[in-house]
Amino acid sequence: MGYVLALGLFLFKRFIKVGFIMHTECFVVDKEHPDQGVLGQAAEFLKRGKLVAFPTETVYGLGANGLDEKAVADIYVAKGRPSDNPLILHISCIEELKRLVAHIPNNAKVLMNAYWPGPLTLVLRRSAIVPDIVTGGLETVGIRLPDSVVARELIALAGTPIAAPSANISGRPSPTSAQAVLVDLEGKIDAVVDAGNCEIGVESTVVDCTTPVPTLLRPGGITLEMLMETLGEVEMDPILSGSFELAPRSPGMKYTHYAPDAPMVLVEGEYPQVLELILKEVSAALAEGKRVGALVSLQTADKLPSGTIPFVYGMRENVEEIAANLYSALRSYDDHSVDVIFAEGISEDGLGLAVMNRLRKASGYRIIKG
Repeated sequence: MGYVLALGLFLFKRFIKVGFIMHTECFVVDKEHPDQGVLGQAAEFLKRGKLVAFPTETVYGLGANGLDEKAVADIYVAKGRPSDNPLILHISCIEELKRLVAHIPNNAKVLMNAYWPGPLTLVLRRSAIVPDIVTGGLETVGIRLPDSVVARELIALAGTPIAAPSANISGRPSPTSAQAVLVDLEGKIDAVVDAGNCEIGVESTVVDCTTPVPTLLRPGGITLEMLMETLGEVEMDPILSGSFELAPRSPGMKYTHYAPDAPMVLVEGEYPQVLELILKEVSAALAEGKRVGALVSLQTADKLPSGTIPFVYGMRENVEEIAANLYSALRSYDDHSVDVIFAEGISEDGLGLAVMNRLRKASGYRIIKG
């Protein structure tokens, strides 16, 4: 509790000092062959303790020098992020990991060899150089080697690990484009590197490698099935089922996230029952005079009653498409005045587990089961 109070006071002082930046610089680069001169300008911002949003293969991150306590504090201020919600450190190569952690267990080495660079964050015992403000006061730190060429080259040019949560106001849907970053953070951060849309569309998988059996803390692009095949045994953290009694060991575990402006209700179950329930709930809400949004598959969209404001996230059988479109779909309702949104759930197989995790949190666990 003492750490949280001290950090809260520190962040308040940073808020008073930082204020608003007024102008956010935009650096446009090619996703596969970024201009080193342009990236070098963005890296100079990071070296000077500034905030720079940048793309990864998952979502856009809001980056700061991960070893600079004051720079990291500005991330919390810009996002309005709770101070006990830990951040992930991003590195440009495996060699950079050694000075950030106290020990690399064998299970972590197996995962690194299989999935780095890629959408996988490993939670390890931190070394003394990692500031408390990065870890939320925990003795562990999440570290990721992104697959994005732009991200890795930016980190290398900055010459330091980059602390980076998603580049959005805390609780809002994560951004998968530079334009979405600017909707939330224009004038609050120093710069954004624009390399187009992110490929995966949901945040990295987070695995705690400090437990006797590796523990999945957040599902993502590296699926539970992939982890089981690689490691043989993986546990699921109780927080994934909605138990918030313990401190979060990973970003996005404790608080409501990814939420659109309007309240959202998630409908789960087998498709015939889900379709029936969505049509029933949408029709009832329309009959009450409400403006109704529906976040649904292509199969369902054609069946919605007249007057519904739909956003199609893709075909039910194409979960990669759904994941890539999910956050832009949630953000689409910022431009429409709706009273309620009904979202269609999908199977939790493969990447579907990550999609459903985000939909449940975005709905605030307002769920109807078929």
